[in-house]
Order: sequence, then C-alpha cells, then structure tokens
Amino acid sequence: MTDTSIDYEAVFQAFPGVVALLTPDLVYADVNEEFLRVVGRTRQQVVGGDLDNLFPDNPNDPHASGMANLKASLYRVLATGERDTMALQRYDVEPPDRPGHWEERYWSLVNAPLTRPDGKVVLLVLRVEEVTELIRAHGRPSGSRSRALEAELYTRARELQELNDRLRQAHSREREVALALQEAMLPDRRQVGHHHRAAVRYRPAVGALNVCGDWYDLVDLVGGHRVGVSVGDVVGHGLEAAGVMGQLRSALSAASRVAEGPAQALDVLGRYAHVVGGAESATAVTTFIDFDRHTITYSSAGHLPPVLVHADGRAELLDGATDTPLDARPDPIPRPQADTSYTPGATLVLYTDGLIERRGEDIDTGLGRLADALARNRDQDPETLADTVLLELLPPGGATDDTALVIVRL
Repeated sequence: MTDTSIDYEAVFQAFPGVVALLTPDLVYADVNEEFLRVVGRTRQQVVGGDLDNLFPDNPNDPHASGMANLKASLYRVLATGERDTMALQRYDVEPPDRPGHWEERYWSLVNAPLTRPDGKVVLLVLRVEEVTELIRAHGRPSGSRSRALEAELYTRARELQELNDRLRQAHSREREVALALQEAMLPDRRQVGHHHRAAVRYRPAVGALNVCGDWYDLVDLVGGHRVGVSVGDVVGHGLEAAGVMGQLRSALSAASRVAEGPAQALDVLGRYAHVVGGAESATAVTTFIDFDRHTITYSSAGHLPPVLVHADGRAELLDGATDTPLDARPDPIPRPQADTSYTPGATLVLYTDGLIERRGEDIDTGLGRLADALARNRDQDPETLADTVLLELLPPGGATDDTALVIVRL
C-alpha cells in the first residue's frame, strides 16, 4: 500500500538529481530545486515557460543541435509512451547574470512518460545529469587512461546517436513505401461508398514499427441482397506485412464470393495462409450481411469481435464463433460460425486492435470504451461516426499499432 503520510512534493523537490516535468506542449509544469541550482534560474523564471524559448541553442554555434535532439526525444516519448535514453549531449548555457556569454556544458538525459490508466501521456519527466567535468577531460593533457576512456565514451555516444538517426531515416523511407503499397491494395472510400452507407478508415501507427499489417474489405456476395465485410491483422511491419496483407485480403475476397458462409471462407483462407510466408498468427473476422433477412452470419479466426449496435443503443459483441488465428493448426478443422438478427437502423462495426488496446490495460476496458462511444453517437451517419470513434479512442499523438475501422449502417 502507498504510505499517504509521505510528502511526495517534498521528495520531488529534495531529489538529488536534476528533474523537470513538462506538459505535452513542452511547457515546464514543475522543476525541482536541483534543476534551479544547476541552471541558475528562479522557479518563477522557469515554470510556465516554453522549453526552447527558455533555453535556446547557442546562437554562436552553427552546429548546435541539443534542443532539436531533446525535442525529438520528447516527441518519441509522447508517441510511444515509452522511456527514451539520449546519447550524451553538448548543450551550452547562457547564465542569466552574463547575457551573451555561453558556457560549454555536457549532459546525460533520460525522458520518461507519466500516463493515465488509458495510456495517454499527461506529463513528461525529464531527468538530467551534468557530465561537463567528465567530458572536459578529453581536452586536458593527462596520462590518465580513465580520462581518455571517458572522452572516448562521449565520442562513441555521439556516433551512436548519428547511427540511430540514420536508421530512423531508413525506417521512415520504408514506412512511406509500405504505406503507399498498402494504400494501393486496399479498397478506397469511393469503392465502398455504394455499400449501404459504409465508412472505412485506416490510421497508420506512429513511428516506423507495427504498420501496414491491418486490412479491411467489403464485397458483394452472390444470391440475394448480401454483402461480406471483413477486417484482418498481419503480424509484422513494413513492406513484408503490407505484401502479406494484400495476399490475404485478396484471397478472402475471392473465397467469400463462392463460399457458403463466412466459416468456409476462413477455412479456405487458413489453408492459403499455410503457404504464404509471414502469414503466421494472422487474424481475421468476416461477416455476411443479408439485408433481405436482416441477419448477420459471422466467423472469427482469432480476431476481436465485431460490435453490433442496435437502434435502441444496446451494444452486442459478436463473439459466438471465435476460433484460432489463421494457420494455427497443422491440420485445419472446420471453423465455427454464428448468426444474429438486427432491425433496420442498427450499426455493424469491425476494427483492429490498434483502436482499443492500450499498454497495461485489460482488453475488456477497451471494448467497453468502444461500445460506449458507439452507443452515444449511434445517430451519426457512418462517415461522421467513424471520425468520432477515432477521435475519442485513439491517443492524441496516435496509436503504437495501426488501426482499421469499418462501419456499416444496416
């Protein structure tokens, strides 16, 4: 149990290291006493000030990059919700009592998130250690091997940061190509527009990872007034995931047009996934909507359940026919399927896990959040409802997994 007698404000102020709290807008929310001592400022001068306005780069150094590196690290923490340890930084300081005079300083920084239960980052914790004296040893005549090693450490840290920057740029280029490939393979909003007031959305993950594995599809089915609606998720990221996604989507689209039901369509897809490299553990759910009979037949291969929001606001999870992911069994057996009915005006929603999953949170919490948002906004048209759901459920800086969403007004 937490000891409520501990004065955590006093602990923060007495902490022996340099610590600051920043808002997501990079404004100083609070700093401890050690921070004020090291930078030579008062609390009134710091708290409420912008990060880069309060401590700008040295204008006399055309190669100064300390502030840009710090902001990039903080934005990564905001985007990922994870701690980021920076390479050693040179960041010169202008003492308040000596305007125009810049002192060469070196720093070791770690940035960490403070999150709410839903995973949203509400504050950034900046922990700084000054290592100026250690680095200055690099320029002093000395026979000390330890000082030489310390200086070498700084040099290698800078090289590591430059390498990381190049890797991020390479990942960014791969991400752009993968997104373009995925966009070319997924049906666009104009293609699905004729499907009974349907809306589709795809939101890529922030950063270079966990992107391009999600997909959706809507197909006209033979025999009556019927439509097949599916979503899926491929494990992996980048170009490989985008390629596998395109193969599985196309295969399921073809299978759905000739299958007797969604379970049979997933049976065929599972056998196909067995010979597609990179399709291991992929998930999918498909629904066959019969608009004449007002029924939905569905089957799931390890995917999250679709949500059927009835006209009265009741949210029904279609979880009565859930089976293992694609290619999970060496010898596949027939998959289950289930049926449910609806009245006109209901809304069917299919989605991928990026919409509801949050680090450290039970999946039922995310499902409840989705059901609540759909029920409250059920009178909106599908296009507006899709935007509303993304706005309410996705973190402000974007999710760490990509998101596909399909909404069909029945």
